[in-house]
Amino acid sequence: MNPFEGMLCSAAAADLPLPGTAVHVTGWLCIEHPGAWGRDVIGDQVLGPEITAELAARTSAAKVRPTLIRRPGRHEFTGKRTVLLAASRPEGSWCERFEITDLRELFDLDLHLTAGPAPGIGVPVDDPIVLVCAHGKRDQCCALLGRPIAAALSAGHPGRIWEASHTGGHRFAPAVVVLPTGLTYGRVDVPAAEALLTAADAGEVSLTGLRGRSCYPPIAQLAEVAVREQIPAALDDLTVHLDPAPTDDPTLAGAAIVTHRDGRRWHVTARTAAADPRQASCHAAPKPATYLEAVSVQELVAAQGDQPPSR
Repeated sequence: MNPFEGMLCSAAAADLPLPGTAVHVTGWLCIEHPGAWGRDVIGDQVLGPEITAELAARTSAAKVRPTLIRRPGRHEFTGKRTVLLAASRPEGSWCERFEITDLRELFDLDLHLTAGPAPGIGVPVDDPIVLVCAHGKRDQCCALLGRPIAAALSAGHPGRIWEASHTGGHRFAPAVVVLPTGLTYGRVDVPAAEALLTAADAGEVSLTGLRGRSCYPPIAQLAEVAVREQIPAALDDLTVHLDPAPTDDPTLAGAAIVTHRDGRRWHVTARTAAADPRQASCHAAPKPATYLEAVSVQELVAAQGDQPPSR
């Protein structure tokens, strides 16, 4: 008998480690849509067939994640939609905000701009924005667990909190993404959500529930979290690069180099571990489960004469 049978997927995943599970995204296009959402952000033609096909092609070409957002609670649609365009990267993340009255105005955007500096096409968003996944059509855990978090945060931080469509990893609900940094969290309660926002406002990183930073692939996410668990570091103190050197250890999934702005470096190795099969979504059939774990976190000794990198 499957011990996870009948559980919500988030309950079935409660023993799975969080680091390295953030979706790998560097560009975001968040579109306010207060109405009902389909299961898929783009595929269900929520925004209409003409908009859907073109937007899907454009976001795919620019490697930008389309995300629907809405304000927590009930709000009458005024005809104006807030749009957030954001770039998440190790340094120089940015977010701009503007309003549209016609969805076809989205086609005036060059989404490839997310690969560069802030373009100045909207109002700069200086305070971090919080996206709380509340996509019940995708998975009921997001609605049941995410909406109360969004409502609680919104009460104290009006205008900065949005319910969002699928952000990746509903089995880690309540799931939260901070823009523009791309810091991604899971299994947060209200105190943890407040703490992560307070830390983001101060240019710091809360470790409670931290899954990783979306600008990095999974092994790099894991490596950054592993180093942050050992040393205090501000938001942009660390950068991560995958180690391209081959390893003789077949049990390793890979490695990464984490560099502090003061010149210190760490070599982090990771492996993929197996867990008992369980459902990845509510009501789904069980399937094999895996997770990343750090095998070693080794500080590298700087060679004599090495200088801290210029940043």
